[in-house]
Amino acid sequence: MSAEEVVEAYVRGKDDNRADLAARAFADDARLTVRNATTAVAFPAVTQGRDAIVDVLVTQFGKQYANVRTFCLALPSPEVMSFSCDWLVGMTARDDASARLGAGRYDWTLRATPQWRASALVITIDAMEVLPPSLAPAILRWTTRSLSYPWSSAGEVVDTAPAIEQLAPVLARLQRDAGR
Repeated sequence: MSAEEVVEAYVRGKDDNRADLAARAFADDARLTVRNATTAVAFPAVTQGRDAIVDVLVTQFGKQYANVRTFCLALPSPEVMSFSCDWLVGMTARDDASARLGAGRYDWTLRATPQWRASALVITIDAMEVLPPSLAPAILRWTTRSLSYPWSSAGEVVDTAPAIEQLAPVLARLQRDAGR
């Protein structure tokens, strides 16, 4: 797998609740660090090992959220050993059907031997907005029909965003790093 395929295996595995696919992204001894600046979603600060990471990011996450769409806002070069990009995620909560829209940064550390895998991932969650269930259809329509999946850009996100006032903090976060 290439760096792009590692990241995409993680995204599609998490979004589709497919632990088998997400597991392909991580080395056995991988380390996940989550830096969370919001209270709208919760993760352990540190998780060690592929199986534990997949449990946190796929199994446990999938029990709480549905209709997950994650967008990486930059592509890695084919054989990079580290890669950072902004991300956007949209989803609905299983318990109350509220929508969530969040943004942050992925910092990947990769290794190529014996196969391309992530040895470390730092997920920074900078913004996560909780929206009423009545806004979920608009968020889902946007994330499933208007954005290139799973690779997009901050420009595409901002240019196609629905006119919903509560999205402003997430869009501002993406615009800040995109220089828009």
